[in-house]
Amino acid sequence: MTAFSVRTLSLSLFRAVALCAILLPACSPAAPVAHYKIVATYPHSTESYTEGLFYRDGLFYEGTGLEGHSAVLAIQPDSGKVLQRRDLPAPYFGEGIIDWGPNLYEWTWQSHICFVYDRFSLRLIKQFAYTGEGWGMTRTAKEIITSDGTDILRFRDPETFKEIRHIAVKDGNKSISQLNELEYIHGEIYANVWHSDLIARISPRDGHVIGWIDFTGILPETEKINGESVLNGIAYDAQRDRIFVTGKQWPRIFEVKIINPSAPLVPAAGKSHTPRP
Repeated sequence: MTAFSVRTLSLSLFRAVALCAILLPACSPAAPVAHYKIVATYPHSTESYTEGLFYRDGLFYEGTGLEGHSAVLAIQPDSGKVLQRRDLPAPYFGEGIIDWGPNLYEWTWQSHICFVYDRFSLRLIKQFAYTGEGWGMTRTAKEIITSDGTDILRFRDPETFKEIRHIAVKDGNKSISQLNELEYIHGEIYANVWHSDLIARISPRDGHVIGWIDFTGILPETEKINGESVLNGIAYDAQRDRIFVTGKQWPRIFEVKIINPSAPLVPAAGKSHTPRP
């Protein structure tokens, strides 16, 4: 084993021990943690404050946030070239996006509006209203799944955007909040936990955390714009079984392979930060 491997293993064990010391009562039932291997990298604009990401028909579709900078982009993966762009007016803070048939949905943080576009032209078709905050968004074959920064994931009717049901996310007996960008992979909900390097794998049936993926170190700290340049963005290519991750204003999108779990891990409790995810 190389010195680098030993150091990496030691850091992983230290993280697990430190987190368990903080959250000792919740450690025993904690779900296992997996790690990652980088398969390939793709360019990503450091101007993009990533709030939503998905892969469809050979393109990355990205929703970006911040007032005055929010947009939906269709991006060529290999070059990072923006093929299509739809900007939101300055009052809106863009959040999660999903595809639904020929359409694309984009909702907003605190404006309570979900915009529906034609996916091919990004022409606005209609909009929905909802209560609460908008954070992440993904979908199954029948439902839209949304997060709002709490421990609750809501399942919505794609035709009306009304809530059908919801689940509370827990790892053992510990509620997991700060759930952000989402992706539906292999029948599970993958969720970024804001201001952490962790992605939770969640059962859509009852909300229990099946496992964690620890992406510590995937982007060096020296390449991050600021403290808000956090891991946020998961996409899945179902045809080729590929998983992609990125972060806010990161210079790269990473194609990754998940390495089998090795130890339990519980994330530290979320803290309040600004600006919003």
